[in-house]
Amino acid sequence: MSRALDLDRYAGHLIRRAEQVHTSLWSKFVSETVTSQQFAVLNVVRDREGSDQSTVAQLTSLDRSTAHHIVRRLSDQNYLSRTQDPADRRRTLLALTDEGRQLHAALTPAAERINDELLAVFPYEEWDKVMRVLSRLAQRRPLRTGGTA
Repeated sequence: MSRALDLDRYAGHLIRRAEQVHTSLWSKFVSETVTSQQFAVLNVVRDREGSDQSTVAQLTSLDRSTAHHIVRRLSDQNYLSRTQDPADRRRTLLALTDEGRQLHAALTPAAERINDELLAVFPYEEWDKVMRVLSRLAQRRPLRTGGTA
């Protein structure tokens, strides 16, 4: 017979709880209408103007379908422009519109503040170590299961 897991020592449960804390802080202090995933897309495009949609998906760790949905929504709201790459018509190149630049600029200070708020549960001297641990976890590739590639 199996025993119950101690959820306070179960990494997946704690990661989910940490995400709930982040989402709550995001909604309260950054935006109730722009999600952190949407902000991540804006941020990557701000940093790499003219990137194609697949690159943005990769850099934001979003699957292609989710990235496509977010890009479509942000372009419908006139925060992103989409243009076909003249060299490869299959690629969609992304850029921030003026409204997108203004939105990114408005949200960035609050996003930085909640990052500091999340890390504030640790002594400041440990912040770099915590970020290295989180980065290492985020780099973990999912396990492949039964016959899928």
